[in-house]
Parts: sequence; structure tokens; C-alpha cells
Amino acid sequence: MPTSSSALNLEINSISINYAQIYHEKLLWKQGLDLFFGLIGTMILILLYPVIALGIKLSSNGPVIFKQERSGFDGRVFNCYKFRTMHCHQDNASGKKPDITKKNDSRIFPFGQFLRKTNLDEIPQFINVLKGDMSLVGPRPYPLRENSYWNTTFPDFYKRFSVKPGLTGLAQASGLRGGTLNIKHMRERLKCDLKYIKERSLAMDLKLIFMTIKSMVTFKTRAH
Repeated sequence: MPTSSSALNLEINSISINYAQIYHEKLLWKQGLDLFFGLIGTMILILLYPVIALGIKLSSNGPVIFKQERSGFDGRVFNCYKFRTMHCHQDNASGKKPDITKKNDSRIFPFGQFLRKTNLDEIPQFINVLKGDMSLVGPRPYPLRENSYWNTTFPDFYKRFSVKPGLTGLAQASGLRGGTLNIKHMRERLKCDLKYIKERSLAMDLKLIFMTIKSMVTFKTRAH
């Protein structure tokens, strides 16, 4: 964790946004986009579920759907859904640092690696979108321990809570994704998140959706 002087330097490089204004914004175009794509995504989930569920069950013992508590709009906790891609294991809750997924992590089974590479593991989150926990586009939600870790590292991290978290976002579409405890990498992610929050528009959301789909079909998601 950085010292107070490091935290100050990080704050200087922050992107200024009007938290209160954005927090109370009701964007009808965004609600419509979430409903439209949320319904389409849920139909895709229903169609693919039997095949993906079979692949997971043949690969590893445990549930098909992995539920994890994450922080969303206004810091509210919700259950985020994913297809399980890892062998069931006990999280090291006593550790000081979050238990993140690393590149070539042995806990990820081969079929799970395929799901991650194609972003298919995220499809159940269309249910989160329809429930109102998430938006189609926005800052990615982090698990509670990881969220708490970065919230005490970056003075402006709380600004992410002014909008709903997204299934995809500017940071992810730009290739900044995957588990990490690297301060510089996370600073760049946060700058992307705050840039999106400040400049979000229908055109930007559609562009990020297109970029995400393109990375999925070309296997260039940079996931691990």
C-alpha cells in the first residue's frame, strides 16, 4: 500500500467529476440500452446454459453459477453472477491483500479458461443488469475485499460509486483487465473509469459494446 505522499501524487493525477450531479442523473437512454441488451443477453444465456453447464460439470465438481458479493452503485453490496471457471477453493480471508486471480492460475480449469478468454463466463451478469444491480457499460465491480483494498489506496476511488457498475467498461475495452495488485496498472484502470463516468454518452456506450464484442470473437479479451 502506498505511503501518504504517494497517495497525494495519485490524487493530483485524478480526473475531476461532479460526484453529486452524476449520482442523481437519470439517463433514459442508458436505462433503455440496459433493458434492450439485458433481454437479448438473457435469451443468449438461456440458449447457451445447457452446453456451458455440461462443460463446467465435466471439468470440475461444484456449482455451475458462481455468486460473489461485490460493491455497486453508492457502495451497495449485491450478488454478482458468473459461470464458475475455477475449482472450488477456500478463500484466504485472513490475508492482508485480496485473493486475486493470476495469469496461468492453476485453480482455473481448461474449459474455464476458454470461458474467460471469450468473456462467456460473464453472461449470467445480464441477469444483474435486468435486476438493476449493474448497467451494460460502466466501471467493473470488484469483490468486497479487493474493493476495500483499493478504496484505501486511491483517494478518488469512491467516485466509481456514483454510477452503476458495468458488464464491460472503458478500462476493459482498452485491455486493462484481469486480477492485479499493481498500483500503476490500477491507477490507469481508475483513470479510464473516471473518464467514462465524466464523458459517458450513448455513442460511447455503443462504441464500447462493439469493442467488447469484437475482442470476444477475436479471442483478444486479455482475460486470465
